[in-house]
This record gives sequence, structure tokens and C-alpha cells, in this order.
Amino acid sequence: MRCLIATALLAASPAYAEPSGSALVETPVLIRAIERGEPLAASDFEMKPASRAIARGALTPPDAAGKEAARRLLPGSVVRQGDLVRPQVVRRGDAILLTVRSDGLSITTAGRALSGGGVGEAVRVVNLQSNRTLNGIIEHKGRVRIAALWEDK
Repeated sequence: MRCLIATALLAASPAYAEPSGSALVETPVLIRAIERGEPLAASDFEMKPASRAIARGALTPPDAAGKEAARRLLPGSVVRQGDLVRPQVVRRGDAILLTVRSDGLSITTAGRALSGGGVGEAVRVVNLQSNRTLNGIIEHKGRVRIAALWEDK
């Protein structure tokens, strides 16, 4: 008898009930899979209803556009700030130009990136002539600025 009552109660109640007061809100979700390192565009999103808990922290399509996926993102998923990184203009292993500037003097040589990053980010590089490892700042695609060691600031 207890088994029949329990079965009837379970069948009558929903498996999951939204807490009272929570409504569905229109939330941007991905319409296709995005691979790691692939840039996002506003056209990669569509609006779908989701609970407030799921929608919390979701980026709008304009906020996500132009950034790269930090990991593989699945269709239908909500994109949050932690899922994206600034576009990488230098990647690990890339051939780059190293530049040192000081008082009107500019020295440029070939190098290789030991890590990747976006414009303005710190990156480790190796000078291919001296085989020295240096730290620099990414100026733009394929170019890293090394701080002159003798600069007074």
C-alpha cells in the first residue's frame, strides 16, 4: 500500500520545479560549436528562454564578439567571461621580431615566442641569435618590444 501511495505521489509531482518567483528570461546561447582559439561573432548567438540562474553572468553577443574561446564551447551553451580570452596575436612557437628601443636607437632581431598572448600582454621569447630568454610586451602581430636594460625610469 505504501508503495502505491509513493508511486502515485511521484507520478503526480514534476521531476524539477522552478522556485516560486523565478521566471524564464531571454538569454544568448551559442548556435554552433566553437573550437578553442576560434573568434566569436555576434551571429554565433541566438536568444532562447532560460532560468535566471542559468542566465546569470551571460555575455551579450556584442560583448563576446571579437574574443576567442578559451576552450571548446558547445552549441546551446551560455557564454560567460571565463570562457573567453582576448584575441591572441602571438602564439607559442611563432616566429617574431624582437625590438629594443632607447633614446632614438632601435634594434630589431629574430626571435621565437615561448608563450602566447594578446596586444599589451607580457610574453616570454627567445632571441634566436644569442639564445637568451627574454620577457617582452606584445606590440602587434609578430612584434614584441623588449625593455632596454639600461633605461632609467
